[in-house]
Amino acid sequence: MKRKSRVAVTYPLKEEERSLFLRVLGDLAEVSCLEAGSQETRTWVLEEADVLVSLSFSPKEIPPGDVDRLHRLRLIQLVFAGADNVPFQRLPEGVCVASNAGAFAEPLAEHVLAMVLALAKRLQEKHDQLRCGVFDRSGQSIFLQGKVCGIIGFGGNGRAVARLMRCLGMKIYAVNRTGRTEESVDFIGTPEDLHRVLAESDVVVLTVPLTQETRGLIGSRELGWMKEDAILVNVARGAVIDPKALYEHLKRHPRFRVGIDTWWAEPEHHGEFRLDYPLLELPNVLGTPHIADEVPGMRLRALEKALQNVKAFLSGQPLRGILRREDYVEG
Repeated sequence: MKRKSRVAVTYPLKEEERSLFLRVLGDLAEVSCLEAGSQETRTWVLEEADVLVSLSFSPKEIPPGDVDRLHRLRLIQLVFAGADNVPFQRLPEGVCVASNAGAFAEPLAEHVLAMVLALAKRLQEKHDQLRCGVFDRSGQSIFLQGKVCGIIGFGGNGRAVARLMRCLGMKIYAVNRTGRTEESVDFIGTPEDLHRVLAESDVVVLTVPLTQETRGLIGSRELGWMKEDAILVNVARGAVIDPKALYEHLKRHPRFRVGIDTWWAEPEHHGEFRLDYPLLELPNVLGTPHIADEVPGMRLRALEKALQNVKAFLSGQPLRGILRREDYVEG
């Protein structure tokens, strides 16, 4: 009798999530949760797993020592989009890693829109003045209609951002790897066009994955290409931006504004929230604690999308979201 495929889950499941696993994969695989049972059971599950379903492959979910126990593994399916925690260099060549890019695109795009509007209309600044008893009507906000929104990273998240920005009457300039898209844009280019997009954009939104190519993508040179009163929003990863360069640029250019939802050191992966530069003391910075995708019911929807990909894999159908090892491993 043919051995049934085994799927291991790296994080505790709620009841509705367990039901979803059974509904989508029940006929194709046996599902085990690493949190259940003894250490001996955990070791057995890891060694027998054909597929590993993980939120983001953080050390809390699967400690580094467990990676060496994945002898039969053929697929790692992430529920979240980011794959920068996955130890590609320690995985056997035959293991596929699939991202769930775009699974949280709609709430993330709304968060970007909220940040852009808050920064353009100086909402936090004026609120803080009123709270201190200062009724100051000086200064003007940015009128976004007709302005250019540059989106660096034009996957599912970037396309969702573009649709909302178009509702404001903004033009869309996009950058992706191929320089092609079926989305309605005013300009689409490759990373070679980064200078043009940054220089011509009034709003720049970063939605790229963190890879060898995008780490430190925005430094002092790139910030210098941008308009002095531009708005920069980062919902990608903190490490996409050089923090020292950003801090110094913000201090030198008080009309430049930035919204940050993803940080360089966060509790989930670094044990604490830490800033090497006091960005949050600057009046032209708006921050949120990595909550762009935290809306009711969204994680369950994202999980279903991930499990449908696992189902396709186990059924011999094409996979979506396969990541390239060379993008994450230094050459």
